[in-house]
Amino acid sequence: MSPGELICTDIGKVYGTGKRALSSINFSVPTKGTFSIIGRNGAGKTTLIRILATLLEPSAGTATIDGLDVMKDADELRKRMAVVPQEGRPLPWLTPLQTISSYLMWRGEDYRTSRRKAEEALALVGLEDVSDRLNHKLSGGMKRKSMLAMVMASDAELIFLDEPTTGLDPISRQVVWDLLAKLSRDRFVFLTTHYLEEAEMVADRIGIFEDGSLLALGNMDELRASLRYQYSVRVSSGNDLPEIEGRVLKGRDGRVQMITTREEAVRLSERFIGKDVRFSINPVTLDDIFYHIAGEDIDHDEKGGQEQ
Repeated sequence: MSPGELICTDIGKVYGTGKRALSSINFSVPTKGTFSIIGRNGAGKTTLIRILATLLEPSAGTATIDGLDVMKDADELRKRMAVVPQEGRPLPWLTPLQTISSYLMWRGEDYRTSRRKAEEALALVGLEDVSDRLNHKLSGGMKRKSMLAMVMASDAELIFLDEPTTGLDPISRQVVWDLLAKLSRDRFVFLTTHYLEEAEMVADRIGIFEDGSLLALGNMDELRASLRYQYSVRVSSGNDLPEIEGRVLKGRDGRVQMITTREEAVRLSERFIGKDVRFSINPVTLDDIFYHIAGEDIDHDEKGGQEQ
C-alpha cells in the first residue's frame, strides 16, 4: 500500500435487496489532481464514492487512501476529507454564510477565520449577494453551489463530489469547472458525473463504469489509444460520401460524423479539399470513447433519479 495513491482491490457491493452494485473493482490512481468516474444512472458511481468517503461498507474487497484503510482508518481519513453527496442539501433554517462558517468551526477553525473563509468561498461561486438569505429560499442551483463553496472553504486534502453540477445552468457549471481546476492543483478531487464534457474538461484521469464494473481507466490520450478508430470526421452533408473503415453516424440535419482511423481521416480530407464540402477532423471525444467501450450512448435509456 503506497502513500500517495487511492487503491481499490476487489471492491464489491451487494445491497440487502440482493442488488449487486459493484463487482470486483480494481484500480489505483495518485491522490493528486482530479479523478472522475463516468457512467449511466445505476452504473455504481454513487456506491463507489460512498465507500471511498467512508460512508458505506463494501461487501467485499479493500480500499486504501494514502495507505489508510477506508474502513479501519475511517476516523483518521475523515479529518482529511470533505464530501458533497448527490443528495446533499444545506439545512433550510440557516443561511449560506452560517452553513459554511458552522462547518468550518466544526472542523476546528475559529469564528473570525470561518466567517472570512465562508465569505470568500461564497464570492467564488457567485453567491455573495444571497449569503444572508435562508437556504430554503434559494433555488436548487444556489443550494448546490453553496454546498460546493463549503468544501472549497475547508482545508480538506481529499474532496469527494457526487454529481457536483447537477441542476446548475451552463454558466454556473463552467464556474465550478474553473474552481475545480484550481482546487486540484494541491488537493485530490474525486468526482462522479454523467456529463461527459465535464469529465473531459476537468479530470486528469477518467474511469468508465457500466453495470457495476470498471471497463476502462486512463487519461484522454490513453483512452483514445485503446480504440482502433481514434479520429472523428464531421461533414456538412452526407451526399456522395465514400465507404470508409469505421462507423458512420447521420444526424437529422443531414450532417454526418465518421469515426475512423488516422489514415482514413487523411484520405477523406484529401478528397474534400477543393470541393464545396465543409468538414472538420478531430481526435474522438469522450462521448465517442464511451459509446465504443460501453456499447451505447450515455443517455440511452436514462430514467433519471438517484443511482445506487
